[in-house]
Amino acid sequence: MAKKTAKKTAKKTAKKTSTKKSAAKKTTKKKTTKKKPAKKSAPKEPLIVASKVKAYIKEGGKMTASETLDAINEKIYAMLDDAMGRTDSNNRSTVKPQDL
Repeated sequence: MAKKTAKKTAKKTAKKTSTKKSAAKKTTKKKTTKKKPAKKSAPKEPLIVASKVKAYIKEGGKMTASETLDAINEKIYAMLDDAMGRTDSNNRSTVKPQDL
C-alpha cells in the first residue's frame, strides 16, 4: 500500500513541477519574442471590377501581377481625393468631370 501511495505522490509532484516549468517557459517566451512590425493600413474597399480589369489587360496580350489591382485601386482613391479637394476649393459640393 505504501508503494502505491508513494508512486501517486511522485506522479502528482512531477505534474506540478512540469506545470510550473511550462508556465515559466511561457512567461519567458513572451519576454523574448520580437515585436512584429506594424502592418500597413488595410486596403480600402475596391472601387474596380477586378475581372473586367484583368480581362482588359489580357486582351492587350499581357498578364496581371497580383499587386496591380491594389495599385489601381489606390490610384483611383487618390484621384477622387484630389477631385474632391478641387471641388471644395471651387466652393461646390458636386464633383464634376473637370475636377478629375
